[in-house]
Amino acid sequence: MTNQPYGGYGSYEPYQEPQAQGQGPGQGQGQAWPENQAYVDPYADQQYTQQWQGQTWETQLQPPVAPAPVAPAPVAPAPDPVGADGPEYGPATLGGNSRVTDAQRARAEGRSPIIEPGMQSAVLTALLGLLLAGGAALGTYALLVPLVVLQGLTAAGWFRLNGMWPARQGIALGFLGALAADAALLVSDRSPAAILGTLGVWVLLSLVLQLRSHADPDERMYGLTATVVAAALAIVAGGYLAADADAVTVGAVAVAAGMVARALPLPTPVSVVVALLVAAGAGFALDGSAAGAGLGAGAAVCALIGHRVASYDYPSRFVHFTAGVALPLAVAAPAVYALARLLD
Repeated sequence: MTNQPYGGYGSYEPYQEPQAQGQGPGQGQGQAWPENQAYVDPYADQQYTQQWQGQTWETQLQPPVAPAPVAPAPVAPAPDPVGADGPEYGPATLGGNSRVTDAQRARAEGRSPIIEPGMQSAVLTALLGLLLAGGAALGTYALLVPLVVLQGLTAAGWFRLNGMWPARQGIALGFLGALAADAALLVSDRSPAAILGTLGVWVLLSLVLQLRSHADPDERMYGLTATVVAAALAIVAGGYLAADADAVTVGAVAVAAGMVARALPLPTPVSVVVALLVAAGAGFALDGSAAGAGLGAGAAVCALIGHRVASYDYPSRFVHFTAGVALPLAVAAPAVYALARLLD
């Protein structure tokens, strides 16, 4: 091999075997290689493979995994036309909003999210109102039976109207508050102060129970509001026990007649006016005086407010047959007591 330094591919010369001792140039520069000993590269067997000296993962052949099928993107249907039988829930989406409610679709399409309870609920309201009127005519404990039914429907219907279901604890708390108010009224000789006292105690109790909840703050506040209002409505319905029997009879019959008139297939403003006139006429017919007409009209105004609340935000049939039946009578109870005292 030449003594010139490596200068590129062109200056490379092939390797020459060293000559034996005493056979020419290079003599004395090193030992000669034996003729029968071949050159062995100690790393020849590791040129193309790599050996691990520690533990390795198992490399057995695994069955191939079939790729997951890709679902086609959902196509939103065309919006339902106004006056159709009733829009259905929107399709599931991939953007976070799982479905669009009927109320949301109605607002997006410029329609009202109000569905009134209808004639069936109005008939049930009228039936319960007549039971209240008949119970008041028979006596206090006869009035107590339909009143307890009214209070239970009020508590359950309010929670369902607010979309909180199942809410057994809140419904039970509101219903127990109503029973406590009824018991306090009976013990105190039907004093209205029993209603106010029970209402204050139950608001405090609802607040304490919600503060002990482990839910997030927004959910706790929503639950507290629903519980307090449900208990308040159920307790306030006990005003029928505090009112005179004649006032209960006039007010309950007026609400019954007004709700049936409100459910007639008429434009909303017309049906409201007709309901008020019918309720006032029923009060005048039972009492025979302008005070009776005023009591009937005032009870009907409160009943219409309860009817409107039960119609809000596309309620379900369960709401119609609980809150839609009970709220008109429950909201009218304070008016029956107050107007009877004022018009007496």
